[in-house]
Amino acid sequence: MGIGSQAIRLVVTCIAVAAGSAVSAGTCRQDEVTVRGDWGQARFSVEVARTPAERNKGLMNRESLPRSAGMLFVYERPRRVSFWMKDTLIPLDIIFMDASGTVGRIHKMATPMDTTPLFGGTKVQYVLEINGGLADMIGIDAGSELRHPAVDPDRAAWPC
Repeated sequence: MGIGSQAIRLVVTCIAVAAGSAVSAGTCRQDEVTVRGDWGQARFSVEVARTPAERNKGLMNRESLPRSAGMLFVYERPRRVSFWMKDTLIPLDIIFMDASGTVGRIHKMATPMDTTPLFGGTKVQYVLEINGGLADMIGIDAGSELRHPAVDPDRAAWPC
C-alpha cells in the first residue's frame, strides 16, 4: 500500500470514526447502521429490505450510491444466503452477518452484472451492501459488529 493509499484510508477512517462517535447507547435508528471493530466504527444511512420483494430488488439498476449509504437486508431467521449482481450496475462490498450482527464473510468489489452466486454462509441473518472498496478502506473485516434495531437485543453482539 503506497503513501497515497495510506493517507486516503486514514482520512476515511477518521471520518468514519468521527461520524460513529456521535452514536450513543440510545440512538439506534431504522435508517442507519453502525459497524465497529478494532479499526473504529462507521455509520451508514441505509434502506432496509425486509420483504422477499425488497430483498430481490436490492440495489438493482442504480447508477450510483452515496459514499455513506447502503442497504441492509434483514431475514426473519438465520439461513443459507447467496447474492448475485445481476442488474446491479455498481461494484459493491457485500457484508454477511449472523444473528448477533457479527460479520462472518465479506465479498469485496462484487462485479456489476455478474450472475455468479456469492455465498455468504449457512447462518446469515443480515447482509449490508456498501460501495465497493469501502470495507477495505475503512477496515471492516470478519468479526466486526453491526448495530441496528433489527438485530434482536438478546442476541446482538452490540445491542441498541
